[in-house]
Amino acid sequence: MESETASRLTALGHPDRLSLFRLLMRRYPDRVPATELAVALGLKPNTLSNHLNTLMQVGLIARERSGTSLRYFIDLEATRATFDYLLGDCCRGRPDICTFLSPATGATPMPDHKFKALFICTGNSARSIFAETLLRDIAGDRFEAYSAGTRPQSELNPFAVEVLKQKGHDTTPLRAKNVSEFQGPDAPQFDFVFTVCDRAANENCPAWQGQPISGHWGLPDPVKAEGTPAERSLVFQQTYGALRNRITAFTALPFASLDRLSLQHAVDDIGQQADATA
Repeated sequence: MESETASRLTALGHPDRLSLFRLLMRRYPDRVPATELAVALGLKPNTLSNHLNTLMQVGLIARERSGTSLRYFIDLEATRATFDYLLGDCCRGRPDICTFLSPATGATPMPDHKFKALFICTGNSARSIFAETLLRDIAGDRFEAYSAGTRPQSELNPFAVEVLKQKGHDTTPLRAKNVSEFQGPDAPQFDFVFTVCDRAANENCPAWQGQPISGHWGLPDPVKAEGTPAERSLVFQQTYGALRNRITAFTALPFASLDRLSLQHAVDDIGQQADATA
């Protein structure tokens, strides 16, 4: 195990490979195509291929075929074994050092309060606005819902606003916001942070205060839809429906009986099941 760990740490010593590993870890359990990885990291295809092969050779990532494309993902078991070995060997079993590294920390219960959830996409003009509104209207007694964009538009998309109005939602309090509004010392401390677009999930944002449970429920951007107004409106309706299904499943979880680790798995499962259905 010692030589295997050394090989893996050596592989991660390259800045681009470390960035690639971190991106795939943020996207776990997603399977991400190489083209998306290359664009997100600004790497040439042949350079990316070399880095992917290196990380696969040491066992940190794996790949699977989906149709005609190859998709890459973190080998979580191998990654966990590597860091467990490294930390365990360094700690030498001393409880004063190792306690905070114990897997049991993930088994702590969620706090008993009104949960705060943030939904992030790139423009904060449609998908994250849908999610914020849906959570507030479906379970506003148990959740405070927020949304933001990594590169927010100056105003909400008119098709998105129209869909919300057709569904009976109040759009008055909605506005496009930059994610930086929620990262200062006076910002709300979130229990859940969701990304609802791949581009936002691929960005290397600072860690959130309080280590909230994170989820990636990526959906195609309806703003990019083409065609007649009716055809474009239909795409927004479909995006709204997909998010409604996910948030309905999320709010139905038995929060009082689930610890943080179980909730994280449940959040991941909701995204994966919805993607498989789609």
